[in-house]
Amino acid sequence: MTRYPAYVDVAIVGSGPTGAAYARILSEEAPDVAIAMFEVGPTVSDPPGAHVKNIENPVARAAAQRASEGPGSGADTVSSPGAVKSGERRARPGTFLLDEGYAFPGEDGLPVVAMSSNVGGMSAHWTGACPRPGGRERIAFLPDLDDLLDEADRLLGVTTDAFDGAPFTGLVRERLAAAVDDGREAAARVQRMPLAVHRRHDGRLVWSGSDVVLGEATRSNPRFALHDESLVRRVLVEDGRAAGVLVRDLRTGEEHQVRARAVVVAADALRTPQLLWASGIRPDALGRYLNDQTQVVFASRIRDVGPGEGAEHTAPPEGGLSEQSGVSWVPYTDEQPFHGQIMQLDASPIPLAEDDPVVPGSIVGLGLFCAKDLQRDDRVEFSDDEVDAYGMPAMRIHYRLTDRDHEVLEAAREEIVRLGAAVGEPLDPRPFTMPLGASLHYQGTTRMGERNDGESVCSPESEVWEAPGVFVAGNNLIPTATACNPTLTSVALAIRGARAIAREFAAKLASVENRH
Repeated sequence: MTRYPAYVDVAIVGSGPTGAAYARILSEEAPDVAIAMFEVGPTVSDPPGAHVKNIENPVARAAAQRASEGPGSGADTVSSPGAVKSGERRARPGTFLLDEGYAFPGEDGLPVVAMSSNVGGMSAHWTGACPRPGGRERIAFLPDLDDLLDEADRLLGVTTDAFDGAPFTGLVRERLAAAVDDGREAAARVQRMPLAVHRRHDGRLVWSGSDVVLGEATRSNPRFALHDESLVRRVLVEDGRAAGVLVRDLRTGEEHQVRARAVVVAADALRTPQLLWASGIRPDALGRYLNDQTQVVFASRIRDVGPGEGAEHTAPPEGGLSEQSGVSWVPYTDEQPFHGQIMQLDASPIPLAEDDPVVPGSIVGLGLFCAKDLQRDDRVEFSDDEVDAYGMPAMRIHYRLTDRDHEVLEAAREEIVRLGAAVGEPLDPRPFTMPLGASLHYQGTTRMGERNDGESVCSPESEVWEAPGVFVAGNNLIPTATACNPTLTSVALAIRGARAIAREFAAKLASVENRH
């Protein structure tokens, strides 16, 4: 007997924050709609979709990360926590890399492009940063973008005060502001980083994952079901419209059809276009405009502070992670097209002398993410002959940095050294440029467009132009060159798409009732 239903109203492929947003909005606004969510990976946390940082036992936490690494589990490309060294192909714990096809001669490629396979997707492993886009990062043809971002804040549980009690956070922002704020609009000045994290009454941090996005409204919905270890191999399209999905039960190897009136593909920026391709949905723009955010990192030590100075700092509870002490934000501007994520750390990222103790919060890790010069030929392609470890069409990444990208990258290197000197004494004289793909912020491969002009895959409601009833979700929808962390924007777009489905179902229900 199959564990899958024969029919649902909406099938959701992928359990990350955008797939979860569809389930949440539909549960709240269309509670009569039957929803099935399919995830290729296992459930690694309780509740399902929770961030692995919330797992207090370090052995259990490490096991959850390994279980999220899909075909890469146990591979020597998976790092223990720590910095990636120059020239290394290393994935973060909880993720896995492509074995091949990530770079070609004469191209830069994305050598550390990474994915995860688990309930909650990458939101079980992310940093939780939820800044809002500014300037040319914003999607100009969405008049309701700010309202959608507000709603995304609600679903993700975004706060700005989780680290207010940490030492030196005010001092860091004050020094950054003195170096940055002059001439900037208020929204682009140095400020607290919005984070999908809150602090419990006992002092522990709780990081948002898909469990928070799903919320009680979804978990208590009797018409919602989550199916893990379930590989959706194809979206079924009949008479030009979505008709359901073909799913393989990875526990038994059996395949089943699940009929559906709408299908949402929220499988990440690589596997969403892969599934469309495998389903015969192949618009010209599919997989194109792939973009990553080149990342530059640097570290400084706050000047003129010693043990006992600053706010009272409490070590993490037994079994808890050693956490950063504060997170500040230097927003993107069109004039300086990079975004700063400034994190105070409780340990130095480079070895220090044994007699040189680290004052909690006094080590500042600076990261600048650069907006990409978008190119149609930056793309992920799929093979009709070769397959990946899941039996899906093999991926091939074509990606180049332009002259403009190199100019922005050099400007970011200069700026990060300037910011590092503003807050303290650099721990190393040179910034480090992370390997391409390290941001995990891949975008553009099923990009949203105002009209079907051949340069986009989906409408402003996230519906695929060439396959009505098929919706796409994720960072892959974002059509602009962004430097800020994209998750908040992606969840906002998912809310818009979910509401479109809810309206359609409400209209059909009203039509049926009127006929009777």
